[in-house]
Amino acid sequence: MTAHAARTGVWFIGARGSVATTATAGCAAVAAGLHPPTGMVTETPPFHGAGLPPLTSLVFGGHDTLDCPLPKRAEALAAGGVLPHGLPSAVRSELTAADEEIRPGGPLPGDTRTDEELVASFAADIQDFTRRHGLARTVVINVASTEPAPGADDSRLPASSLYAAAALRAGCPYANFTPSTGLRSPHLREAVDSCALPHAGRDGKTGQTLLRSVLAPMFVQRALPVRAWSGTNLLGGGDGAALADPAAAAAKNAGKERVLADTLGSAPEGEVHIDDVPAMGDWKTAWDHIAFDGFLGSRMILQTIWQGCDSALAAPLVLDLARLLARAHENGLTGPRPELGFYFKDPDGGPAGLPEQYQELLAFAERLRAAR
Repeated sequence: MTAHAARTGVWFIGARGSVATTATAGCAAVAAGLHPPTGMVTETPPFHGAGLPPLTSLVFGGHDTLDCPLPKRAEALAAGGVLPHGLPSAVRSELTAADEEIRPGGPLPGDTRTDEELVASFAADIQDFTRRHGLARTVVINVASTEPAPGADDSRLPASSLYAAAALRAGCPYANFTPSTGLRSPHLREAVDSCALPHAGRDGKTGQTLLRSVLAPMFVQRALPVRAWSGTNLLGGGDGAALADPAAAAAKNAGKERVLADTLGSAPEGEVHIDDVPAMGDWKTAWDHIAFDGFLGSRMILQTIWQGCDSALAAPLVLDLARLLARAHENGLTGPRPELGFYFKDPDGGPAGLPEQYQELLAFAERLRAAR
């Protein structure tokens, strides 16, 4: 199979969720020329000629515990203003094809399978998908709802780590776009160290934290001490419901706080609050209040408001990651990829500030281009 004809699999964990549905529908729309690739960094000039798999070559599948068909899920997102009106009908065949490749996830209540049995089952699903479609490779990306961090005495792997282990067993590059544990479980350390596969980060950087990663370096570079940084998130939909669990919210907030601590050198006073507002659907509002010192001790305040849709922000980044990891795998790159820290709150090394991360990503694109 020639490089031009080769196809790449994208296997979503949480394949019927808002992010995966938006990414699947969006990829079909952009590939068909129905919409521009807004928000896709890999479609900008610096990435031309880097050998990334074309959008037309991506084949979608995944795991989910939900049974709502993708076309119906896309219709609900269009009704909520997340997807353009008419798009679900225009890409119905692509959504239906992807839906047919979604396999039952788990563990569900009453599932008596051991961790090993679950990992083996999930890995077999991924391998079967790759084999049946004759794919050059499959990239696994976790976009499922945030799970609470596991306790020190938990004897079972969290679901995100079961899927991550299955990805490694299936020989697939992996990215964790959620704050969930994924590959970071200590029980997977040996498997991760020996996997010889590229993998990237934890917890995608989309809205509030994206803005924080831009503003925090500004304060450092202008020598303006930050005294306090507080934030509030109002959101609905599946994320709002999942993050209503205090343990899940704590896992999410850890990434938001880490960006500030890594950039400012220490964590400022203040907390982030997440409120579930079901009436907001898949939309969110994020507010930040920053107290900082100016010359001669003058007290100053900066406030920001971010209003948007997380799934529409995340979907192009997820497609970027699938293409970049596939290309990295094609070139024999292994282990954590700090060059992709641009996309994550909790990256695998590299600089903390977004401008520096972007430069590292551009250097990675140049490296991929030179490898052609």
